[in-house]
Amino acid sequence: MNYQYSNPLEDLKRTFRKQSMLTTLILINGGVWIFVKIAVVFFYLFNQADTAAAESIIIHFFGLPANPETLLSVPWTIITYMFFHVDFWHILFNMLWLFWFGKIFLEFMKPRQLLVAYLTGGIAGGILYIIAFNIFPVFRSVLPLSVALGASASVMSIVTATAFYVPNYTIQLIFLGRVKILYMAIVLFIIDFFAIPTGNAGGHLAHIGGAIWGVLFVLMLKRSVPNPFSDYSGDFISKLKKFFNGRRMHVSHNTSYSNRPKTDEEYNIEKKLNQKRIDTILEKISKGGYDSLTKEEKEFLFKSSGKNQ
Repeated sequence: MNYQYSNPLEDLKRTFRKQSMLTTLILINGGVWIFVKIAVVFFYLFNQADTAAAESIIIHFFGLPANPETLLSVPWTIITYMFFHVDFWHILFNMLWLFWFGKIFLEFMKPRQLLVAYLTGGIAGGILYIIAFNIFPVFRSVLPLSVALGASASVMSIVTATAFYVPNYTIQLIFLGRVKILYMAIVLFIIDFFAIPTGNAGGHLAHIGGAIWGVLFVLMLKRSVPNPFSDYSGDFISKLKKFFNGRRMHVSHNTSYSNRPKTDEEYNIEKKLNQKRIDTILEKISKGGYDSLTKEEKEFLFKSSGKNQ
């Protein structure tokens, strides 16, 4: 499975026009960032605090503190911190990763599942961050002042959930060519782990927590929702074909059979026609990606798999 951008700007515009859960999450993050910047200006205009002091005040109310005693006074921060950014480059890169992998996520899973992966991944990252800062002696001196903020843990949850759900999915990277997203997720995890001693340990720990949760999220999803991606070895398209071959197709193209039971011969002919069309659609996916399908082809594929689009 491949993921391609014919025009990144047009792709971004199309995504936002759809007003999906993905765009909602990005807009909330962007809206909170703008609110913070506006609040800092008003703090300055009313002579209440300079820029640094104003940001510190706002961080106290929205950022996630590592100190459990402080957390008890601002319990909502376990949610708000994952939508809260101060630095422009921080929110920019987080939203780009969310956009890229969120699009792939929604090709195979539901918008509600994207929201759940985002929220629970952020919570998991926040919990690991708090536990680590209260267990390991190296963080003892900074514990009272340490605060986590940003969507990174939530984004990492979506990255790893997507990568482990469709591990053979590939994307085009500059200088590297086509790379499986599973390898990207593993490399990001390794980088975060070895970067813990180099600075921003709290951020890297939160990333790791979100990444671990993303894997657990997919494992739990696969246990409750049958899907053709459960075996990570081998070719994705061949497994998808095998999945459809094991299902009975109930989509009829000849209404003359609708008022009486089908004979074995009629059933076999219809099954072969359906299977031939499925194979054609899957071949189209393997060459141009899911977005290359027409609306009718998407509907036919989901009906044939027993799912609703």
